[in-house]
Amino acid sequence: MIVCMARVLAAEELARIAAHLRQASFVDGKLTAGWHARQVKENRQLAPGPAAEAVGRIVREALLRHEVFRSAALPLKLRPILFSRTEPGMGYGTHVDDAVMGRDEAAMRSDISVTVFLSDPSGYDGGELILEGAGGESGYKLEAGAAIAYPSTSLHRVSPVAAGRREVAVTWAQSMVRSAERREILFDLDTARRALFKAAGKSAEFDLIAKSYANLLRQWAEL
Repeated sequence: MIVCMARVLAAEELARIAAHLRQASFVDGKLTAGWHARQVKENRQLAPGPAAEAVGRIVREALLRHEVFRSAALPLKLRPILFSRTEPGMGYGTHVDDAVMGRDEAAMRSDISVTVFLSDPSGYDGGELILEGAGGESGYKLEAGAAIAYPSTSLHRVSPVAAGRREVAVTWAQSMVRSAERREILFDLDTARRALFKAAGKSAEFDLIAKSYANLLRQWAEL
């Protein structure tokens, strides 16, 4: 399931992040890539430090309060936020994200990959996030502040930037529900129950859908 989410970051949050990034140091993005992805990764990444921690908190809090992200991802764990900058001639070739990230107590399974767009799409040429699937390829270049969540099992790439500068925040979630198919069922049920509640309030029909949602989550959740 691929979910695009509008207005994950507010304008004020985007401005705060941009101010930090303008003054921060960036390092070679290969430093955080898996051994095979290093061969195709060409970008710059925000160096660890106070700036990375400050803007990371902004994005993390924004994602975890976003109703659609919580419903679609059912996040149990979230990796520290990475910030990448892709300039002309840079891109990220086809790869799949590491299945397990972190070490020891911080280790987690990557179920869902998340890209939060920080740059206005009119400010750079190229730089689309390309997801490969059985039906072909799909490209995504969302508005600043919007985000996309997609299965970490997907082959994907970032097309080369021809002009301008592409800045994004990326992270990965381990879901309470391992199966992508089950997460989609729960997302559909949650969407339906919220729409029903908005239209008709707490009704017998709402209660039945809410019961089914809760019992399926209870059956499928891994905590």
